[in-house]
Amino acid sequence: MIFLTRRATFAAAHYYWNDGWSEEKNREIFGKCANRNGHGHNYTLEVTVAGEPNAVTGFVVDLKWLKDVMEREVLAAFDHRHLNHEVPEFAKTVPTTENIAIAAWRRLEPTINSTGGAKLSRVRVYETPEIFAEYRGEA
Repeated sequence: MIFLTRRATFAAAHYYWNDGWSEEKNREIFGKCANRNGHGHNYTLEVTVAGEPNAVTGFVVDLKWLKDVMEREVLAAFDHRHLNHEVPEFAKTVPTTENIAIAAWRRLEPTINSTGGAKLSRVRVYETPEIFAEYRGEA
């Protein structure tokens, strides 16, 4: 089994807010990230697929195909967007790094796993070089 990872970057804005809480509670829990004007990050997205290399090509998946899937399914929707206002997954979900990783998985998994070859193994999203969330599809 080979695990192959492709990396891409995107820039997006967000804020943390729970509509079920008071302003005071949001500020207490989320601190400066509760600023409704938002703030931005340069995120790094890592997508890992698992499979056996093709006997003829030596590829687990074609890297250009994987790049195109990442671009179409995640980057086109998230890059240079205000996640709270422009990405449907975050209309009622706080766009934490954890939830961004889950949303990216859900966008990628149907296409990647339908190839009949490699399977999506891991999605990792870095909010900063020091902070990342990893999702492997477990419920």
